[in-house]
Amino acid sequence: MSNNTIKSLILHAYATGPNPYKVAAVLEALDLPYNVRLWTFGSDSHGVKGPEFLAINPNGRVPALQDPNTNITSWESMACINYLLRNYDTDDKLGASSEAGRVEIDQWTSSLISTMGPMIGQCNWFRHYNAVKNDDAYKRYKAQAYGCFGVLEVQLKSHEGGWVIAGENHSVVDLHFGPWIRQYGYAGLSLDEYPNLKAWLDKVQGLPEAIKAYEMVKAGEEA
Repeated sequence: MSNNTIKSLILHAYATGPNPYKVAAVLEALDLPYNVRLWTFGSDSHGVKGPEFLAINPNGRVPALQDPNTNITSWESMACINYLLRNYDTDDKLGASSEAGRVEIDQWTSSLISTMGPMIGQCNWFRHYNAVKNDDAYKRYKAQAYGCFGVLEVQLKSHEGGWVIAGENHSVVDLHFGPWIRQYGYAGLSLDEYPNLKAWLDKVQGLPEAIKAYEMVKAGEEA
């Protein structure tokens, strides 16, 4: 299917939070047309807990992705991105052509989804939103997040190229991690002891698809 004949996909998002930006960056990297609908946190007709959005994603969370070309709706960022790779990344621009390469991608993206993302998310929560101050919880999640930073620091130091997976070009793994690590300051974290990770983040944030993703999501149409 030529990109000129592809109907625009619909990305459902918040203007805040990292996960919709990951999906937008992949859409941009694959040169796919898409529109962004922005939802609120409420349960009215504009909110993710309201009946209109729950008909799209019964879990009431963004991102969700509707594809009129296949009539398939996906939700959860990893599912949305895996769907895009299977259906539109035919040249393995972001993915991998070998089973070993696919396993490596799955390992790193799974580590973000299961560990790093939740740890940074909890740092954000206990630093900004928890009704009762809980320094012990915040300290614990900071330590866990720094442990994840350390794993990435070692990985980036282990090879040349500057991307999470060794190679000349970035992969979907970098687009998965970028929006989360971008939040390090908001979470009260520092990259001072992780020079390779800091250099990597600068590279990821400078990618054209990453820059455009933030522009597109922030300029999305209110639901």
